[in-house]
Amino acid sequence: MSQNDPNRGRNGQNGPPDLDEVFRDLNRKLSRLLGGKSGNGGPNNPMGQGGRPGSGMSPPSFKGGAAAVIGVLAALWLASGFYVVDAREAGVVLRLGSFNRLTEPGLQWRAPYPFEKSEIVNLTEVRSVEVGYRGSAQNRVPEESLMLTEDQNIIDVQLSVQYDIKDARAFLFNNAARERDGKDLVKQATETAIREVVGRNKVDFVLNEGRAQIAVDAHKLIQEVLDRYQAGIRIAKVNINDVQPPQQVLAAFDDAVKAGQDKDKLLNEGMAYANEVVPKAKGMASRLVQEAEAYQQQVVERAEGDAQRFKQVLPEYNKAPKVMRDRMYLDMMQQIMHNSSKVLVDQKGGNSLLYLPLDKLMQMTAPGAAAPAPAQPSASPAPAAPAQPANPPAAKNGRDTSRGRDIFGAER
Repeated sequence: MSQNDPNRGRNGQNGPPDLDEVFRDLNRKLSRLLGGKSGNGGPNNPMGQGGRPGSGMSPPSFKGGAAAVIGVLAALWLASGFYVVDAREAGVVLRLGSFNRLTEPGLQWRAPYPFEKSEIVNLTEVRSVEVGYRGSAQNRVPEESLMLTEDQNIIDVQLSVQYDIKDARAFLFNNAARERDGKDLVKQATETAIREVVGRNKVDFVLNEGRAQIAVDAHKLIQEVLDRYQAGIRIAKVNINDVQPPQQVLAAFDDAVKAGQDKDKLLNEGMAYANEVVPKAKGMASRLVQEAEAYQQQVVERAEGDAQRFKQVLPEYNKAPKVMRDRMYLDMMQQIMHNSSKVLVDQKGGNSLLYLPLDKLMQMTAPGAAAPAPAQPSASPAPAAPAQPANPPAAKNGRDTSRGRDIFGAER
């Protein structure tokens, strides 16, 4: 074995290397790195600075370098305790694995490892978890989305939940799965809550008008579950992305939805027609009522006027009953036959009826019909006879007492 064999001991025998030699070699290397001189001896010390052949440094130099190294390492070890907490984050300091304190945003210091450890939790980051699908609505997860309604119908519900952290300590220590984002815990709570909410409602309510209400109820129930577990998680929003029947019965549900829409359409049309017709009917009924009231008032006033007139005539009637009775009779007959175009006269001792065209005679005796009379020079003087009816218009109120007596005297 050679003289320089490192396996030789201090006395030249086989054995482990000399620890002093190992430390001196390490010290020489550190001295070179830190800018020190080489380890060979100078002219005043032919045996070297260590006072020993082959020693690179003197014992005092070796001790000073080791202390510097230890100081640098200690400074680095203490400096490793500094950490920065952002304004959106919260720092949690663990001492020997257990919770010690919460730190505010800014530059903070803790005891270096292994005595203390710091955890940084982002409180404002909005995390999201998807239930019933992954990425898009086409990537369905049936074991998560299919659920049962109150009326025993199967429905496919896809939703997403957004959440953040409200309590850093609870999030780190009460999260059963110890995951960094709490996604599994939120997902399980969401599945439990949405199945309970859907199971309390009927399929028509879930498919149509109840989506918003289902989201609100699910949000409340998920938060209650997480608070019961003290997970330190706050649910920000629950989004119902899609609610539809399973693909196998989708066509039948679409038909039912269309029928419901047609029903609503017909109801709206009926209401519109009713709103159009009912006011008109009410207006017509009001008009008829007012007309009836006006007619009633007219008849009552006319009857009262007739009664007053008869009361005024009664004294004259008592003075000459027969004259007043005949006059009243003639007045009534004249009033009745005033609009008649023909007059029937019964001749004495004969069965034939004589029709007098009184309407023509009236037209001829009118003021506008006097001009055509000279156009018939050869006519017999007989047509002059109808000039007699011209007297009735001259009489007061169109009454001709003398003509009436002549006509009705023959009847008597």
